[in-house]
Amino acid sequence: MKSSAPRLKTVYTTAAVVTGLSVFKRGLGFLYRIVLSRLIGAEGMGLYQIAYSLFAVFLTLGAGGIPVTVSRLISKSKAEHTPKAESAAVGAGALVALVFSLFVLVFVLPLVDKSELLLTDSRAEHILNVLSVGLVFSSVYAVLKGSFFGNQRFLLPSLLELLEESVMTIAGVLLLRNVTGAYDGALKAAWAVVVSYLFSFTAAVISFFVGGGKVSRPQPALKPLLSSALPITSVRVGSSLVNSAISVLLPVMLVRVGFSSDEALKLFGVASGMALPVLMLPTTFIGSIATVLMPKMSEDFYAKRKKRLYAHVKRGINAAILIATATTPFLLLLGKELGALAFSNALAGEIIRNGCWILLPMSLAIMTTSMLNCMGFEKQTFFFYFIGAAGMLLCILLLPAVCGIYAYITGFGVNFALVCTCNFIFLHQKCTGFFAAHGKELLGVVIRAVLAFIGVLIACFPLCSLFFRICNAVIACLLVGLCIAAFMLGAYAIFGGFRKKQA
Repeated sequence: MKSSAPRLKTVYTTAAVVTGLSVFKRGLGFLYRIVLSRLIGAEGMGLYQIAYSLFAVFLTLGAGGIPVTVSRLISKSKAEHTPKAESAAVGAGALVALVFSLFVLVFVLPLVDKSELLLTDSRAEHILNVLSVGLVFSSVYAVLKGSFFGNQRFLLPSLLELLEESVMTIAGVLLLRNVTGAYDGALKAAWAVVVSYLFSFTAAVISFFVGGGKVSRPQPALKPLLSSALPITSVRVGSSLVNSAISVLLPVMLVRVGFSSDEALKLFGVASGMALPVLMLPTTFIGSIATVLMPKMSEDFYAKRKKRLYAHVKRGINAAILIATATTPFLLLLGKELGALAFSNALAGEIIRNGCWILLPMSLAIMTTSMLNCMGFEKQTFFFYFIGAAGMLLCILLLPAVCGIYAYITGFGVNFALVCTCNFIFLHQKCTGFFAAHGKELLGVVIRAVLAFIGVLIACFPLCSLFFRICNAVIACLLVGLCIAAFMLGAYAIFGGFRKKQA
């Protein structure tokens, strides 16, 4: 038991470094998106998003759940001490990714190009064809990334992704110097994506073999890989299809309630290309923590180490709650100014401010879905996803007449809330005794996070009366101090409390 403290320290040191790299990557991507939005405009962003949302379906078909499954199979092979299964899993993953990618390029892409239903704007067809050049590169890279995660080499893929984002930013800025219009800008942005995919693929292949990676006959791992990967792939394909359907349906529904076609396309570009990426920023931290915890949880699950497994579940949920409640008040208070400053678009800021309520259900849904997948419950998360997707599509179909473009953000919130609820019910059924043992601790974290949330709001909202204006600085300092103390207590509940017990 004494060795658990150094192990725990390593986990959070790694998580901190991975988070730092992810923050740099997201920050760079955010700056690039600002440049992109100013160079190609809202219409160009709308065209780019329509093509990329459909390309995301191709990416999912090419790789989908294969990286997660490869990582889990490698963790399982380590728990069962079967090293040959590791190289077989990588070989099977690469083979399946290549076959699926070629199938998409040869059979699916020509059908999509001819479909006016999927591509409502003919200009998006050429952008999609350019993006498809990078499909094979990205699919094989995703498999190698799964191998790195399974071997707990977390820093390497994080560094590769940061470099990929850097290459895309540099290529995009160079290509977009002489943009002649929205279509030309979106097309050049697509070529920047392809260049970055080629770079990350080349770097990952070199890193894999230099690091001693091996690929063996894929036959032994094909059946377990496909049986586990198909539900995850189906969820991700469904997600991409839903996003593609939304990129078609939402502008149509906006036109029906009185907007012109150009106005509808611009509104979609603002919401999906400007506001939503800002609202998704907490997923950087959630993803980093999940990246480090999930392989360990998977290994503990197959080794039947329930105590350690439940401890990881508790820390993951606590972290998701704290990250969401730490981010929400700042976007609520500063979202409008952030949108105006970053994108020179007041509507983007309003959507960020008014849509930040989705952060808590989003963070919990992402974290709990990752937990269930790493424990082999992919079929259940597949079913839960489509429950959430149905709620989202209903919002897109019914709410534009009520709240316009906000139907898009509301749909995401309903989706995450439904998935989160289903995940917690299933966790309660499968992790018997977890909520009985850790329920009070989780409730304590929620209470501290809510108090901190309220404190930040009170401290930052202007106090109007003369007395409070005089005392504003003192009150604000006290409240901010209480907020910091509350978050420190929450962090202690995750890190310090468990470490003390293990010692």
